[in-house]
Amino acid sequence: MRCSRALAFAALCAMALALSGCAPRGSALVILTTTDVMGKTSPCGCHTPKGGLARRAAFVDSVRKAQGDVLVLDAGGFFPMSMHEREAAPFMLAEMSRMGTRAAGVGQSELRFGYAFAREAARTAGVPLLCANLLLSEGEQPAFESERVFESSGVRVGVFGLLREDAYLGPGHDSLRVTPVLTAARGAVERLRAQGAQVVVALAQLGRAASESLAVQVPGIDLVVSGSGVPVEDRAIHAGRASILHGGAQGWSMGLAEVRMDAKGGVRSIDARTVELGPDVRTDRAMAARVQVFEDSLNARLRARQVPLGAAVMNQDAPHYLGQSGCVNCHQTQYAQWRTTAHSRAWRTLVDLQKESTPRCVPCHVTGLGEPGGFQAVSDGARAGDVQCEACHGMGSEHQRWQEKGNRVAESVCRSCHTSETSPTFSLAAYRPHVLHSPPQGLKPLPMSPAKRQMQAGRDPHAR
Repeated sequence: MRCSRALAFAALCAMALALSGCAPRGSALVILTTTDVMGKTSPCGCHTPKGGLARRAAFVDSVRKAQGDVLVLDAGGFFPMSMHEREAAPFMLAEMSRMGTRAAGVGQSELRFGYAFAREAARTAGVPLLCANLLLSEGEQPAFESERVFESSGVRVGVFGLLREDAYLGPGHDSLRVTPVLTAARGAVERLRAQGAQVVVALAQLGRAASESLAVQVPGIDLVVSGSGVPVEDRAIHAGRASILHGGAQGWSMGLAEVRMDAKGGVRSIDARTVELGPDVRTDRAMAARVQVFEDSLNARLRARQVPLGAAVMNQDAPHYLGQSGCVNCHQTQYAQWRTTAHSRAWRTLVDLQKESTPRCVPCHVTGLGEPGGFQAVSDGARAGDVQCEACHGMGSEHQRWQEKGNRVAESVCRSCHTSETSPTFSLAAYRPHVLHSPPQGLKPLPMSPAKRQMQAGRDPHAR
């Protein structure tokens, strides 16, 4: 498993020893990075909850105590994915500021609620947004700052942002335009070097291939923090003369780059890696308390507004969900067995965690989200909550077809929710017997996930 607490803090301890031992204090510049957080304020993940602002704040604080000075950057993509969670955007920026984030890039999500909204939220929080290739539609005026020079550990660091050329620019698209990435990057590097930048960092919302191409085709970049749908890599990869951090998404990891300078003030070496913020990483209690207050308030507002989590027009002549009440009449034995499974408690899990109005959490805890007759809003919890019969077997209106052709549940149905992220230990051969209506004798328990282990110990696995 990628960097657990032991590995994370072993890395920290090694770095601290290097910085406080033979090497003079301040001889290394430390940069901490995040990318594509997607508005995730608390730990996310059904099997192994990772990330969250409270763990992130504690990790930053740990590094800061070891180093004395760190440069904290975000590569963009930190606004939430759902239009209904707009309130999370300024909250996220405010907490990034509280953690000492010096600058952030601009991704498509930052433009989702409008250019003016992003600009004002960043100004209020005091976190500059950087993008070298996003201009106002008329003239050559940058929509945000193109680049900025910061000083950290006695080193002048130039930082600039880039947005992919095919990016959707949100409701303000008529007032914005994206310019070619490579041209903008070369200009930004030249200006930063002219301002005395000893290290140049690109916050690249470009995707993996374009980020790696950028490092090769634009000399003068030392570190690329890659975003926009990139996978997580344990260690930085190298392209050209640059190191590239692929930090994954959802705030599950932080990038840690240790930059050592030579006697002439140039870059001697960069040791960069990602550190997973798993369940064993401690949390910052003050941050956790603020996150809980915010999330509980947001959940209550979404519930009060009856925010539609799905929307479908009902047509009785078309295929549609009927609800399990119609199944129980004829399938009482199967229903009784289903009641013993985790599928029957899926909705209650969200309610207990006050996540029942959180769009990203709902789909795999209900039946028929957004489909005719299926789950549409929180008020449908009693009727369409949980992973009911139709979630696996299909719409009840098609019952006659099942009788004629059979209805064996395909593995793809299971894997639509049991993904490599949410259920990394999932195996159809191991899991399927536990939901069969006539389970085999002597069935061994499934391996307990870290989340379930914490729940059995009386702890919230998604504690902020």
